[in-house]
Amino acid sequence: MGAVIRILSWKWLVICLLHVLLLWNTILAQIRYTIPEELKEGSVVGNIAKDLGLGISEIARRKLRIASETGKEYFSVDLGKGELLVNERIDREILCAQSVTCILPLEAIIENPLQLYRVEIQILDINDNAPVFQKNENILNVAESTAPGARFRLESAKDSDVGSNSLRTYMLSKNEHFALDIKTVSDGTKVPELVLEKSFDREKQPNHRLVLTAIDGGNPARSGTAEIDVRVLDINDNAPVCEKPLYTVEIAENTPPGAVIVTVKAADRDAGANSEIRYSVAPHTSEIPHDLISVDSVTGELKITKEIDYEAASSIRFDVVATDTGIPPMEGICSIHLDILDINDNKPEIILKSLNSPVLEDAPVGTVVALISAKDLDAGDNGKVELALKSDLPFTLKPAISNHYALVTDKTLDREQHSVYTIQIVAADSGSPRLTSEKQITVDILDVNDNPPRFTQQFYTVYVKENRVPGSILCSVSATDLDTGENAKISYSIIESKFQGISVSSYVYINSDNGSIFSMHSFDYEKKKIFQFQVEAKDHGSPSLSNNATVHVFILDQNDNAPAIIYPSAVMGSVSHQRMSRTAKAGHLVTKVTAVDADSGHNAWMFYRLVEATDMSLFSINLHTGEVRTKRAVYEQDESSQRLVVEIKDNGEPVQSSTVTVDILLEDGIQEPVADIRQKNSDITKGSKITFYLIISLASVSVLSLLTFVILLVKCARNSRGRTSCCIKRSDSDDYKNPNRNLQIQLNTDGPIKYVEVLGGDMLSQSQSFGSCLSPLSEFSDFTLVKPSSTIDFKELNVLDASLPDSAWTFESQQLVELYKEIYSLPLSIEALLR
Repeated sequence: MGAVIRILSWKWLVICLLHVLLLWNTILAQIRYTIPEELKEGSVVGNIAKDLGLGISEIARRKLRIASETGKEYFSVDLGKGELLVNERIDREILCAQSVTCILPLEAIIENPLQLYRVEIQILDINDNAPVFQKNENILNVAESTAPGARFRLESAKDSDVGSNSLRTYMLSKNEHFALDIKTVSDGTKVPELVLEKSFDREKQPNHRLVLTAIDGGNPARSGTAEIDVRVLDINDNAPVCEKPLYTVEIAENTPPGAVIVTVKAADRDAGANSEIRYSVAPHTSEIPHDLISVDSVTGELKITKEIDYEAASSIRFDVVATDTGIPPMEGICSIHLDILDINDNKPEIILKSLNSPVLEDAPVGTVVALISAKDLDAGDNGKVELALKSDLPFTLKPAISNHYALVTDKTLDREQHSVYTIQIVAADSGSPRLTSEKQITVDILDVNDNPPRFTQQFYTVYVKENRVPGSILCSVSATDLDTGENAKISYSIIESKFQGISVSSYVYINSDNGSIFSMHSFDYEKKKIFQFQVEAKDHGSPSLSNNATVHVFILDQNDNAPAIIYPSAVMGSVSHQRMSRTAKAGHLVTKVTAVDADSGHNAWMFYRLVEATDMSLFSINLHTGEVRTKRAVYEQDESSQRLVVEIKDNGEPVQSSTVTVDILLEDGIQEPVADIRQKNSDITKGSKITFYLIISLASVSVLSLLTFVILLVKCARNSRGRTSCCIKRSDSDDYKNPNRNLQIQLNTDGPIKYVEVLGGDMLSQSQSFGSCLSPLSEFSDFTLVKPSSTIDFKELNVLDASLPDSAWTFESQQLVELYKEIYSLPLSIEALLR
């Protein structure tokens, strides 16, 4: 019972995860385009239909539209081509000011079904703004007594561009009194300063004209200039010095006008009128501080003149000039940095991202009804918004990403009880105090459907060749529905099931509109020969009705496997090394190449050919057996090292082949093995009695095995009644107690050994078998004993399937018989028998 509960719990967990993934896929998709600013109207940004995976016909049918959070329609969609177009001129400086990264968020919304895609347009800056000085002419009063090294801060130029196009450096016109020094402050602003290198003589020249040039980093570079009128004055040689070079102040955006935010203090080491200081906002300060801040010229108090809005500017930076009353007057600069603190002064806004659409009353729990987003202009917790439903209805809100929600059903709907729902959505932020707003959504419920689809046939049979290109069509299924309209429209799908532990959806794909079934990948006959699956036809009615049909797929073999060489085996290296005596005669068996082919039928027939040899006149290879023999006797002038390259081809179309290289070392003093029993009968009589008895014993066993095999074949042929198969299931009229007793012939391999087995007896009980083995064990042996065996485990043998059609047996049985004939036609060498 506990195991059942655990299984149900896992099923519910999987269902919940699928709902979350579907909801995420509904809203999470995101596309980004990158364009430069100032593009002409009608310029193509990208093919949004293609990027969203939509066809041209779908974008109009599914009502693709673009929405902007800014409310200004900079872009539009060409419904004829699916292209995203520039609707009006885009000025990056207006949209993003000095922000390095300028992203314009858009939302692509499509209906039926509802989907929301987030589209980001990155606006790249172009060098369309030159550096600008607030004042084209500045007056600089310098006392003639000013010592070299004195510094005079100049007005900084402003460049609306960002990045490499922004202000890079300054240049000063050539003069003998000043040098230009450029400082970079903490926020990255470059500030020019004049450094006095040579004292003035007012009597010689009371005025000097300098030109300051600001250059940006664009290509080509842009520049702006300002003239500096240096007036050389007498007396007052100490400039005021601020207590702090930088005043950093935090103020809330709801600070009332008239409040003192900071008091600037400066000191002057002079005495009398030369030490009296007056404060003012620096003339090169932007307009915003002039409108928001006032400075008491005597006390240095900075006051708010009107309400500050965090949403307009989160920080303000400006300078206050401290000027003494000496002659000439001297100045000191105090920098002010105001950080604006956000307060919760903006109500959250609820935005309906999708159009109202009716919902079927049998819609499953979790069906998406509408897409909703919320936004709040405040920052931090003040800008975090949560949505909730005001009344108890069969709907709920599922959060997605960044204040986006999906309104989904969470209970079964009943149109007979409620045909229309009015949903009240409440948005509340996390500020203190919390601010809220409300919005109503109306949802209509629809009805009915009573006829299930009917397939034209309940079973479909498909024959497909292995290795076909993935995506090719296998067959088409068809169903009809007696209903009309939407209730008669049918969608096809594959019913999820598993074949050999693998989901059937990984094998095939069905076109949901027309029932065409396609392969998902190329099939391999050697791995699977047949599988089946079910197709479901489902109408579009409410509630939806369905019906099933079964499709049987048979895989047909193709020649897609090259012969695999089992001798010489891979563990011996890529080259086989053999030794042979120089006294070898014509017809001497040098070695034997053995290979197998994973294909079936004619595709598995193999032929051996000698493609390369050090001396083609010395060796030959048997076309069918792979035996390498000498064509003539070895001459003294023959090279000691002979290399052979053997190619093995199968009988398929197209032909597959493999090659193996054999190195043969010709040596003196190696006793030549007896190559053929028929050629060496006189040598056998000269051997010992033990050798003679061994030969007699082995020959007797071989003859006995051959006779047994022939008898079984005759018995098989008589009982098969003309069938080409050598695996015959006895009929119910046989005297055997078990109707599954049969006779089978099978080809097995064990490492480099290929052997044929004849099996007889009960498939489920102890059986008897006779095996004949072909083994390339050494350079001289080519045949091993025919051995009887018993108690064969049929689970470990690849027994021929008696359930297949007769045509599938024909080639297998013929191949086995031909193989056995080939085995017994091989010459037996004396050394092979001795071993």
